[in-house]
Amino acid sequence: MKTQKLLTYIRKAIDDYHMIQENDRIAVGISGGKDSLTLLYALSRLREFYPKSYEIIALTVDLGFEQYDTSSLAQFANHLQIDYYVEKTQIANIVFEYRNEPNPCSLCSRLRKGAFNEKAKELGCNKIAYAHHKDDVLASFLMSLLYEGRIHTFSPVTNLQRANLQLIRPLIYAYEGEIHSFAQAHGLPVAKNPCPADSTTKRQEAKELLIGLKATVPEVKERIFSAIRGSGIDGW
Repeated sequence: MKTQKLLTYIRKAIDDYHMIQENDRIAVGISGGKDSLTLLYALSRLREFYPKSYEIIALTVDLGFEQYDTSSLAQFANHLQIDYYVEKTQIANIVFEYRNEPNPCSLCSRLRKGAFNEKAKELGCNKIAYAHHKDDVLASFLMSLLYEGRIHTFSPVTNLQRANLQLIRPLIYAYEGEIHSFAQAHGLPVAKNPCPADSTTKRQEAKELLIGLKATVPEVKERIFSAIRGSGIDGW
């Protein structure tokens, strides 16, 4: 995927759902994955010509895995002229050792988001940006349908009232495959996720189910996404 196409996706999502206002200060969570690095790159480029001025900071929540090295992320942010911060935590020890969670993702996610939100507020941000893409939207929809029996997925914009932050998801119009191609073509410093539970989540199972459905119904992803946008789900 070319840079212009990525920026078109990002700008359309931002304009459609009014994600950015004048003088916003946005914390972009980066983990070393292709999605978050692509989002950081795109928002850094978009601010060069977007009609509303905004600031970006890059923020990594270090879960405490020994082999996790953030030096390449710091270099990448510096290259984009973006301030970079690392919030060190002991979340990995809490989840995998102290609690020894058999299904660690839920607890880890809550603790990680809490640490991220707190640091973002400390750094003067009024918004945070997650790198959820179109395949994540679809997977969350399937998870809600299959495991909870309800028609739901996350919203493009979410007001986090307790944290006094607004969460935006500017990548919702880009497919994961497109992001993968972009990250490879532009040499983004993608790092392997050190979490032992990586790629074993219910979200990954839902994505694989979509791949199976696409083999027999080629337009299934676009049809589901269109249904989501027309369904009246909160925020869409």
